[in-house]
Amino acid sequence: MDLLEKINTRQARVGVLGLGYVGLPLCLELAKAGFKVTGIDVNAERVGRLRDGDSYIKDVPSAELAAHVKSGAFVATTDFSVLKELDTVNICVPTPLRKTKDPDVSYIVESVDRIRENLHSPLLVILESTTYPGTTDELILPRLSETGLKVGKDFFLAFSPERVDPGNPRFQTHNIPKVVGGVTPQCAEMAAALYRSSIETVVPVSSTRVAEMVKLLENTFRSVNIGLVNELALMCKKMGINVWEVIDAAATKPFGFMPFYPGPGLGGHCIPIDPHYLSWKARAFSFEARFIELAGAVNSAMPEHVAVLTTEALNSQSRAVRGSKILVLGVAYKNDIDDVRESPALDVISNLQKLGAQVSYHDEFVPTLEHEGFHLKSTPLTEAVLASSQCVVITTSHKTVDYKWVLEKAPLVVDTRNCLKGITSPKLFRI
Repeated sequence: MDLLEKINTRQARVGVLGLGYVGLPLCLELAKAGFKVTGIDVNAERVGRLRDGDSYIKDVPSAELAAHVKSGAFVATTDFSVLKELDTVNICVPTPLRKTKDPDVSYIVESVDRIRENLHSPLLVILESTTYPGTTDELILPRLSETGLKVGKDFFLAFSPERVDPGNPRFQTHNIPKVVGGVTPQCAEMAAALYRSSIETVVPVSSTRVAEMVKLLENTFRSVNIGLVNELALMCKKMGINVWEVIDAAATKPFGFMPFYPGPGLGGHCIPIDPHYLSWKARAFSFEARFIELAGAVNSAMPEHVAVLTTEALNSQSRAVRGSKILVLGVAYKNDIDDVRESPALDVISNLQKLGAQVSYHDEFVPTLEHEGFHLKSTPLTEAVLASSQCVVITTSHKTVDYKWVLEKAPLVVDTRNCLKGITSPKLFRI
């Protein structure tokens, strides 16, 4: 039985390398499709929890995970030697930026080296980690080819960008269209077959480079437009215009306009990072990505702007930011999740601390918080806490918070998310 037939008949032994926000939901979708799935991760604590049926990902219910563990459809391990027994493996590891804003593909390299040690024929390898165009062809293919096995014949290599949106109740792994590009047509066919088993829509493209560029375009599109509207917000503040009212009115146009909203900066595992991958690669071709770089500069400056706005708000009550008790409300990078990766609230806290403020935070989704130079615990959101704070800075719009009550009980509020839409108060300041 060849590999394609194994995939189509659910007899292929499938694996996922990296069991985070991307890898773990993919494991469960493949298990639900009828495959026996092996999840591999270097984090022994994570693997231990998964073996007990305990999920650390909000989008993966523990009850559902436990059922697949009990049935044997899903097994988690730290042992990379199981790769020898697998027919397919998806790489879903982090791709952060170095401090120099250059891509850090070390996790990909380490994963591919582990696969190379256990490479056999046939094996389908799919990279899902976001990266720069050319990674699959230039970085992964040569490493696997060193074994003497031939791509498109002995092993199959493809790229399919992850499109996970943590906490999204409408779009999850199974119903988000999956873009797939292979090194060869046979590689693309194998990868598409695997995804069609568990995902509603598969979108084949002509190459891995196209697939890699797709993801970067998606997130660069958001970054540039958010940068535009953040700059517009700064402009409107100078002009005494409510930018939120401007956007709402513009959004009534039924064509040619898509609303984006300002905020304290960009957060998450994609939008603040992915455009830098694209601009870094563009420099290798002597091309300056001016829009991308400018949007990045504008968005990166927003946490500092929030600190300045907070200072102005305190000044309106004849208070100095130094020594003031400031409560940051929400530290997750977006509402109703526990993910703080690249959250702008972290930089807001750092900036306020540098100005001498006594900063605490409340976020029911994030009980503890560690960032460069500080370790904090979430403060209960009580009337006494609000009354004792000189200013409350809203940085995440969790739906569980009664923001009108916060405004009523707090002496001063800086709203960076328009949570208090339509309300006017001398103690309310907004971007």
